[in-house]
Amino acid sequence: MTVSARMTHPVQQLPEAMKALWALKASLEHQGVDAATLILIELRASQINGCGACVDMHARDGLKHGDSAERLFAVAAWREAPYFSDAERAALALTEALTRISDRSDAVPDEIWNEAARHYDEKALSALVLAIANINVWNRLNVAVRQPVGKWKA
Repeated sequence: MTVSARMTHPVQQLPEAMKALWALKASLEHQGVDAATLILIELRASQINGCGACVDMHARDGLKHGDSAERLFAVAAWREAPYFSDAERAALALTEALTRISDRSDAVPDEIWNEAARHYDEKALSALVLAIANINVWNRLNVAVRQPVGKWKA
């Protein structure tokens, strides 16, 4: 099935927005959250949001950066899979809570927050929260315009 985007991507129409989103992502690197974890949270949020373009991109990115296919295939079932560290699990739980903010009256329960804070200091936790927010922005942009899978590679 061939899918066409509804319009030229908003960040192509507004290049300063693209620069800002990429600058935000770059500012989060080396802030206490390892690159593999950042890729896992991008992949998990993209799965939840049904963003095929980002699922494809971040799975490939994980492989390119040396993560195993086994872990990337299992990220949607991270609770049951033995491949993730406690810190990664905390980051994935926080990712799910911040991505599904309308699913509960207390969007990020203390249990989830405190577990993340147990593994990440405030600087790293800040980077994690901003990374989750950033991927959710990208997911919403791509879903809105129906960004075709693989078009980002061009």
